[in-house]
Amino acid sequence: MRMVIVGGGKVGWNLARIMLERRHNVSLIEKDRQRCERLADDLDAAIYRGDGTNVGVLEAAGTQDADVFMTVTGSDQDNLVACQVARDHFHAKKVISRVNDPRNIETFQVLGIGNTACSTEILTKMIEQEADLAHMHLIATLNQGKAGICSMTLPSNTALDGVALKDIDLPGGTLVISLIRRGVLTIPNGSTTLQAGDELVAVSEDKSQKALMRALAEVVHGTGK
Repeated sequence: MRMVIVGGGKVGWNLARIMLERRHNVSLIEKDRQRCERLADDLDAAIYRGDGTNVGVLEAAGTQDADVFMTVTGSDQDNLVACQVARDHFHAKKVISRVNDPRNIETFQVLGIGNTACSTEILTKMIEQEADLAHMHLIATLNQGKAGICSMTLPSNTALDGVALKDIDLPGGTLVISLIRRGVLTIPNGSTTLQAGDELVAVSEDKSQKALMRALAEVVHGTGK
């Protein structure tokens, strides 16, 4: 999947890193020259220095061919304009925006940018994840933070190796929607047997996410059933 990300700060860097780990094609746009240099050193992504609201810069980064276009700068105004240009001029297939001030979410939605996430909320959940389980990532929030999509990679010493999905005590409001094993994506069912190295992607209600993290942490650390 080809992705264009506007904004090379902490959120953009983390998002690009996670998407690259999943072997997606990432182009990242950032205004600041020094930050661009650091991004180029850290990430195996195409880095473009420029204004993410500029049509020429967006075209150079391949917005016209992108499967997903995301804006994650610290400016809601820039994020909104970039999304509108990507959607209306380049007809991007999917447009997602970071919203720094939750009060602006309604404005984005009224102007047709419905896929939004509050950065404060995302950062809080990321901190909670790191405290519970290093192998988990919050990929996206859904329904204004009421649910989220989480990704987990089972380590080599996981106690889930050989365990069927139906035998894992997952919390209510959680659904495992995909499994990636040695680069091959499958849709699992209850009889699917897990292996070390599997990457699981789950949708979980906000109220269930901590319980999901704890359950998987117990298994990963060998204290589960």
